[in-house]
Amino acid sequence: MSLSTVASGVGGLELPSFRLLPISSTQIQFLTVNARKQSRRRRELSFSPFPLLIHSNHRLRHGFSKPNSSIDRAQCSGETGHSDTTEKSSVASFEDGEEARSESSSGLGDSYVALFVRMLGLDNDPLDREQAVDALWKYSLGGKKCVDAIMKFHGCLNLIVNLLKSESSSTCEAAAGLIRSIASVNLYRESVAESGALEEITALLSRPSLATVVKEQSICALWNLTVDEEIREKVADFDILRLLIGFLEDDDVNVKEAAGGVLANIALSRSNHKIMVEVGVIPKLAKLLKGDNSDNKGSKVIRKEARNVLLELAKDEYYRILVIEEGVVPIPIIGADAYKSFRPDLYSWPSLPDGIKVEQTAKAPSRFGASELLLGLNVDKNVDEVDEAKMKAIVGRTNQQFLARIGAIEFEKEIKSEGTVKSQQQQLTLLPCVDGVARLVLMLGLADELAVTRAAESVADASINEDMRVSFMEAGAVKPLVQLLANNNKESVKLPVIRALKNLSLSRTVCERIEAEGAVPFLMNLLKQPEISLSATEQILDILAHILDPSKEMESKFFEGPVSGSKAESRKEVLDAAVISRLVQIAKTASPNLLRKAISIIEFGTVANPNMDAIISEDITTVLNVALRQKVLEEPENEAEELEKHLLELEEAGLTISAASRLLTKLIDSESFRQTNDTKVFTELLRKILRSSLPLHYKDSVANCLVKLASPSSLPQSLNDPINVEVTLYKTIPRLVEQMSFPSSPEAKEEAVLELNRIVSEVPESTQALASHGGIEPLVKLLEERNDRCVEASLSVLYNLSMDSENHTAIIRAGAVPVLRRIVMSQRPHWNLALRLLRDLPV
Repeated sequence: MSLSTVASGVGGLELPSFRLLPISSTQIQFLTVNARKQSRRRRELSFSPFPLLIHSNHRLRHGFSKPNSSIDRAQCSGETGHSDTTEKSSVASFEDGEEARSESSSGLGDSYVALFVRMLGLDNDPLDREQAVDALWKYSLGGKKCVDAIMKFHGCLNLIVNLLKSESSSTCEAAAGLIRSIASVNLYRESVAESGALEEITALLSRPSLATVVKEQSICALWNLTVDEEIREKVADFDILRLLIGFLEDDDVNVKEAAGGVLANIALSRSNHKIMVEVGVIPKLAKLLKGDNSDNKGSKVIRKEARNVLLELAKDEYYRILVIEEGVVPIPIIGADAYKSFRPDLYSWPSLPDGIKVEQTAKAPSRFGASELLLGLNVDKNVDEVDEAKMKAIVGRTNQQFLARIGAIEFEKEIKSEGTVKSQQQQLTLLPCVDGVARLVLMLGLADELAVTRAAESVADASINEDMRVSFMEAGAVKPLVQLLANNNKESVKLPVIRALKNLSLSRTVCERIEAEGAVPFLMNLLKQPEISLSATEQILDILAHILDPSKEMESKFFEGPVSGSKAESRKEVLDAAVISRLVQIAKTASPNLLRKAISIIEFGTVANPNMDAIISEDITTVLNVALRQKVLEEPENEAEELEKHLLELEEAGLTISAASRLLTKLIDSESFRQTNDTKVFTELLRKILRSSLPLHYKDSVANCLVKLASPSSLPQSLNDPINVEVTLYKTIPRLVEQMSFPSSPEAKEEAVLELNRIVSEVPESTQALASHGGIEPLVKLLEERNDRCVEASLSVLYNLSMDSENHTAIIRAGAVPVLRRIVMSQRPHWNLALRLLRDLPV
């Protein structure tokens, strides 16, 4: 049978039913050469805008380099004869002859495609099927026209997918490679997904031992498929993502890059972010991006794909925090032109990034500046050892300043994007923490206001924990932020700067640095301005409440002694009558959150300056009334779905009431305040709060204020005093019950039960309060202690509780009867008291 007869028969799908022989190397080479010629002729193929992975590896390309088959020579000899005899013909005639030869070869190649597709059938020998799919894979590398020639045979895709189940690595590699080529064409991606390829590829990748080439081709097929948004949703499965994350640690770099590419495509759909985070993609990619492993530093592709995934995830505020916690910081891209204003101090004496000057010990400068250059190599014995945070700050500053000086910190002179101007201004990159913190600090010193604004916003976003805040402080971020606060009058710059300082001030160490840089006077001046926005006011009060914290001031006085004279005087000057008046004005009309912060700063004024005339002269009583009248205390507990919101409101109300009670306690010491104000109003308000459902730890300051109001002269009062009785019932007894119930030392439990025994013996109403707060069960548990004093006190309190028959059921339910019987039978100390208690119980 001639070759043309075979070709015509295959074209009509009327193949004879005899067993097909193995494919010869001549046939495979012919298809390969034909595919290469078609690829050269058609340069305008319609591919996806995404990078499509249709290139073979070096082994396959090496196999394509031998086109000297007998069929090829025979076919070409008849078509190139004219050009051999007309060497002086025009270029156009040569191209016509080449086109005619290509068209003839294309027809013959399509015939062989049909033959190989027929050989994919399930009724053929596995070796024939393997050679057929391998030939089709090589043929598909010619481009879209070759893929179209394969896909015009209906059902061939299902046969190709079926070959992924083969036990042969070469068969699986060829089948996966062919699916990869088909998926590179936009038209066929949906067909590939519907053919069950995703499920078969997942099953293939789940095999315990799989050849590297098979993994590479299979993952690259997923890479091409996930270009389609609908297919991404199907690929974003927990099992597939778990496999891809595992392949990020593969020994082969091509497998790593392919896995990273699939994850980058999946991350383009925001709906996939949650499952990606749950499966643990952030720590793995952050490690690859930072190059913690030396093997990963040379792979630019995997680092690029890791950066793309993390940037997509960082668009969500919560996921951005998770990214930063892994030591990767989002950095705004501002363009290389913005860094032209950077002017390093080239000839100044070396200093640490936070501004601390290195002590100059040399008597005279060295001839060529070697003492300055090698300063870090000679550490004086009297100099404290530089901690890790300072060392990282020095390394980061050196790296970023060097890049800025040589013009390599950003290569683009202007940001180019297909999006809008707003999207151009929001472009980000990711850097490891050391370089990222130093880059942001460098940007804060530039002349470009947009760059400074974006840097301040990034500092605020990155200040998520104590380590990051201290890192920014050591890198020198506080000083430029305070300078921007003082010198820049534009609100677009001030608001990000204030937000950055607010987040940094959450650290007590950074608070001290902010105050040392002189930020408090500038913040107070901003607070005095009536046109300042509400959001800026809230953030400024946040910063001042952290710096001027009265509890921290009392602690520093106790542990470190009085504040130095210059610092104390500066605080008195800052907290003048105008500031107090402004704070009172804010507190009258502000939200509960601002009210609490304003009261806290006013309270600090009473600690820093005992002369409270400036505070009393203002309408401070109105502020206290507003703070102590919280609506949430009057509302009943809501339904279950609103319980969480109710508890949150109770916590916020507790903070405000606690701050107001502390301020009122200090104001009571002033004679002028007691003479000009009716303290009975505050007494009734505080008693009402004490009986409310306010969390117990917020009632401490309320109880202290009530006792102070009842006895301003600090004289000891009787426990039966009405105020003291309420304090005992609603504050002391619940606290003692908690002390007995929760894990604590035996000494603390003994102290609590002895105090309860004293209260029960003196205050008759205390037994009902003790039972209502759940004190019976911990008292019964204390009966099993080996401490005789503890057991005696517990028996005494339980005996007083048993006088009320309503408590009998609770005592029995707590398991008191068996314990009391053991005490009586063993005749332990105080067994007679246990016997009396047993007789009172209905047992």
